[in-house]
Parts: sequence; C-alpha cells; structure tokens
Amino acid sequence: MSDNLPEAPQGEFVLFHSEDGQTRAECRFESDTLWLSQSSICELYGKAKATISEHISNIFTESELVEDSVVRFYRTTANDGKQYNVKYFNLSMILAIGYRVRSVRGTQFRQWATQTLEQYLIKGFVMDDERLKSPPIGQSVVPDYFDEMLERIRDIRASERRVYLRVKEIFTMAADYEPSNKETNRFFQTI
Repeated sequence: MSDNLPEAPQGEFVLFHSEDGQTRAECRFESDTLWLSQSSICELYGKAKATISEHISNIFTESELVEDSVVRFYRTTANDGKQYNVKYFNLSMILAIGYRVRSVRGTQFRQWATQTLEQYLIKGFVMDDERLKSPPIGQSVVPDYFDEMLERIRDIRASERRVYLRVKEIFTMAADYEPSNKETNRFFQTI
C-alpha cells in the first residue's frame, strides 16, 4: 500500500434508522458512492468482524462483486494520533452484506431496502424527503441533488406521452364527453 493514500472523505448520510433509533450509518462520500469501513459495517449490522469478513470473502468468491471496484483504502487518523491505512467498502458491498447477514439490524435493513425497492417498482421513484428538505450546509462533499431532481421532473412532465395523457384526462372529465361521438374520435386521432 502506498503512503500517498487519500485522507478518508468526509460527509454524513443516514442510510437507515433502526426501529430502536440506535443505528445510523455515518458514511464517507467519494466518486458518487458512499463508503464504510469494516468496523462501521459491523456496527451497522450488529455483527462481529469475523462474520462480516466471512460474508465479504464469500461475496468475492462467488463473484457477486469484483474487489477492485468496491474496495478502497484511505488514510485515517486514530484516537491515538497515529495514521492507519483503512479498507473501506462501497455501497454495493454494504448492500450485498445486508442481504446476507442474520441479525435484528440486518432484518431491519432488509425491510428498509425491500420497502425502498418496492416504492421504486410501483411508483417509479423513491425520495428521501428529509434529505431534500435539509441539504447539508457548508459540506461541499455531499452533493445536493434537488436541482437535478427538478430538471428530471420538468423533462418527464414535458414528454409527449405525458402531455397526451394529461389532455386525455382533462377531456374525459368534461361533462359532454361521449366516447362514441365522431368529434371525440377525430379529436383523439388528431392528438
């Protein structure tokens, strides 16, 4: 390992809250993903280092993830003032471990992840309302995606199909709407 390792990136993002409110993930942001050390993953899931190590090893052995793409080393200063090279794992690894670990917190994580995925599949989107309402102040390393979200919504609302559906919705709500009427059919053919 090189002595020229970057300092651990800063930034905080609450991945999920446990039911008892005791668990929150303090993550490191860099390269559009977040990173946790193995000790933080152990704390997140309430499991011993050996258990998390076994899951990580199995994930690599089974080729679920490629080590070079999910592992990064950062220089971290410990409480004793010494600097250490610490291995961090990205979100893909954190999620993969979350689906393997058996613990109360692991179950809570899977429930949260399943609910989030379910929202995405049903609605087509998932939003962290609190994060969007309260962007980090003075932390330039944590991006604020609010403007991007607004631009994407504008693009969706302006799409041809969306406009057609909105016009159809308005038209069908009219008091004189008659689906078999020739003018109605001609209107929809034109649209």
